[in-house]
Amino acid sequence: MEKAENHEVVSVYRLDPEDQEALLLEQKECVLNWCTRDEWPMGVIHSYIYRKGSIWITAGAHRHRVSALRRNPKTSVVITSKGTSLEAGKSITIKGRSVIHESPELKAWFYPELAGALRSTPEEVAAFEVMLDSPLRIVIEVIPEKWITYDGAKMREHAQGTLDPARLSKPLESDSVRLQKEKQRRNLSHD
Repeated sequence: MEKAENHEVVSVYRLDPEDQEALLLEQKECVLNWCTRDEWPMGVIHSYIYRKGSIWITAGAHRHRVSALRRNPKTSVVITSKGTSLEAGKSITIKGRSVIHESPELKAWFYPELAGALRSTPEEVAAFEVMLDSPLRIVIEVIPEKWITYDGAKMREHAQGTLDPARLSKPLESDSVRLQKEKQRRNLSHD
């Protein structure tokens, strides 16, 4: 097996589908990002669950992020493997669109799901559900449109020459086209 020589090409180290699914289900915190009215990017840490192919979050309807997402539903979510049973250095960035939900039916599904994911005992789950059920609370669904994933373990193994080349992903445009253009712009070699 060959060692990686070009450490700028990282799009080849995407998460395997089973690792992506495991990370989405095991991690319980993400960073939700949006843009303010004056186009400043912002982000806050949220508890979340991954169900039905979407990221699900809750917040008070009066929060600035909710107003911002109503105005512009374009968002991103960032999730890392830190604090999970997966190796450190794995990450997922989701580019998606937010849908603000306020229906009692959806809340009746979501609150028990979130409480069950975040609390251990039946008593804690029940108490958390009660706390969540406030008239000002909304549910944010982030519907993924693009996934950017990274597996640092693959990069490490590749640098050591121990990664099976079959586990490498096809380079994305950023590494197959944009990298060469940037090298040209900087008058660097085209190896």
